[in-house]
Parts: sequence; C-alpha cells; structure tokens
Amino acid sequence: MNLDNLVKMANQIGTFFAAMPDRDEALADIATHLRRFWAPPMRRALLEGVDNGQAGAVAPIVRAALERHRERL
Repeated sequence: MNLDNLVKMANQIGTFFAAMPDRDEALADIATHLRRFWAPPMRRALLEGVDNGQAGAVAPIVRAALERHRERL
C-alpha cells in the first residue's frame, strides 16, 4: 500500500480522535483503531515510514499514538 495513502488515512483517524477531551484516551483509541481495522502489513508500513523519516506528514497526534502504543500495534 502507498505510504502517502496510509499517512492520509492515519491523519483522518487522528483528526477524529483529537476532538476527545482526554488526550491519553485519544492516543489509546487511535492505536486501538489501527490495530482492529488495519491489516498488519498496513500497520508495519506506517511504522516503518515513521521510523525511517518517509512519513513526515503524519500528524503529531498520530505520531504520539504510534510512539506510546507501539507494542500494541
């Protein structure tokens, strides 16, 4: 899957959960959504893109969720 599309979709998820008043809950919910609804290759590609700097357009809230909940993904 195209990394740009994965980043776009992840950012849309992040935008949705960013409206939550509890940031910790929002980060957990982003990770839960990715784990439940994204196939493992999609999650791996997003994480690899973030790790190697190719996913620079990923939203800060998504990046924080990935960093905090990486072991769950």
